Amino acid sequence: MKLRNLLPVLALVLASCSAPKAPEQITLSRDVLMDKIMGGWAGQTIGVVYGAPTEFKFQGTLIPEEIPIGWGEGYVKHWWDRKPGLFDDVYNDLTFAEAFEELGLDASSEELALRFAYAPYHLAHANQAGRYNVRQGIMPPESGHWLNNPHADDLDFQIEADFVGLMAPGMLPQALDIASRVGHIMNSGDGFYGGAFVAGLYSAAFIEDNPAKIVDMALEAIPEESTFWQCINDVRIWHRQYPKDWKAAWFELLKKWGLDTGCPKGVSLSFDIDAKLNSAYVAMGLLYGGGDFGRSMEIATRCGQDSDCNPATVGGVLGVVCGLEKLPPFWKDPVMEIWNLDFEGTDVSLEKGSEYSFKQALQLIEKNGGKVTEADVVIPVARPEVLPLEQNFVNTYPLMRDQKDAWMKDVYEFDFSGNGFVIWGNLVCLRGISADYAARVSKKHVGSEVFALAEENDDYVAEIEVWIDGQLDQVSLLPMKGTSRKLEPAWKYGMEEGRHQVKMVWRNPKPDTYLLRINAIQYYSEKQNKDTYYHN
Repeated sequence: MKLRNLLPVLALVLASCSAPKAPEQITLSRDVLMDKIMGGWAGQTIGVVYGAPTEFKFQGTLIPEEIPIGWGEGYVKHWWDRKPGLFDDVYNDLTFAEAFEELGLDASSEELALRFAYAPYHLAHANQAGRYNVRQGIMPPESGHWLNNPHADDLDFQIEADFVGLMAPGMLPQALDIASRVGHIMNSGDGFYGGAFVAGLYSAAFIEDNPAKIVDMALEAIPEESTFWQCINDVRIWHRQYPKDWKAAWFELLKKWGLDTGCPKGVSLSFDIDAKLNSAYVAMGLLYGGGDFGRSMEIATRCGQDSDCNPATVGGVLGVVCGLEKLPPFWKDPVMEIWNLDFEGTDVSLEKGSEYSFKQALQLIEKNGGKVTEADVVIPVARPEVLPLEQNFVNTYPLMRDQKDAWMKDVYEFDFSGNGFVIWGNLVCLRGISADYAARVSKKHVGSEVFALAEENDDYVAEIEVWIDGQLDQVSLLPMKGTSRKLEPAWKYGMEEGRHQVKMVWRNPKPDTYLLRINAIQYYSEKQNKDTYYHN
């Protein structure tokens, strides 16, 4: 046989040798299982607080070693009292854990979406876009699809998928089933894969203690054709190339994957909330931290961008590996001060969330052929199937960010050349702003300090007609209520490449009370590199 004919066979052999092997079943005591679940919840919360002061303070740059990252006695309680919204990824997790507790393991995606959409707390990015869609009757998977959700590649599901792995210990196929039902509420494509990856990390951490193998097991279910898999795989490659230098890998990652395509707040700017990049920072923390709890979180934090959520994932995964009992007191003691306290917008604490996850894990183990006794659990372990391929922003490349800093009172028009656009802006209520300042704003004065006063008792909904090339394309509904708000006034992807005119007409204007702020418009093209761009 010729050598070239042997190469494919050799590649398959090598692939099978490198793929993580898992036993068909594994036995844990009930006490160990509960301890690992509590360790996961505790570790996630520790990581959130550890990275709190640096969240999105370092965009497109790493945090130098010379800048200290604080931690100490009373630190978690300090942030709990000061900024309860900081714990958004934890209380989102707990919302879903509670939903499965009340609805059962077979809760449908629509049932879960309704629970999520009508939770009382503040949401942003893909979460809020998904919530808005569900409240408008657009249910998953359409609620998370990129054509309906400009934030579909954002990391929202990634930061709240921890609960999935905690309720499916060592059972990656079951974790991915749950992830599919939850993740498409707010994400699709790489945004969904980010959450599936995190769910896999947690699930694998119950049966494997080597961080590199945990990463391998979690990535196994992600399609290799996806940009998400390629990005995380690059981190594995660079880890082998620079085994002692995480900063070298960080620079390689920035050069290749450092541009956001979708998020209207970040595309064409340094702000990057893209799931694959931030999941890559999670992988870097796990790979370069070598299993050390503090060092692993520190690396994930120093990578920058969403530097509280990324160490939260790392801390949660390693919390599962070591369990709550073996967490160093330096890290554990501060989080125990809030262990029994309910999170904002919920009546669920870390203690109650741990009980939910434990109960759900026992049910899932028995449901899938495992065994639960008074002392032990026998967990059925199987390799997951590869998820279906889904990719967002296909043939939709960022062309130009057109900074407008304008105000719309009744009509607003613009034109562009390309195949899509998204407007970054928001509805503003002038109540509460000084009369003098409101007058200047109404004359299109631009001030960065103007913001939407999202009053929960304000029932006003702006109705904006969006006309494209002389045809009514959509009527965009913009509620003033913060929990009901639509993040972007209008967008359109997948248009025919060419010149387009867009006109927005406010059906029910109240210019003395409400204005629409148009910060910027991002244009897209089907061509990745465009030599010339024209706009008026």
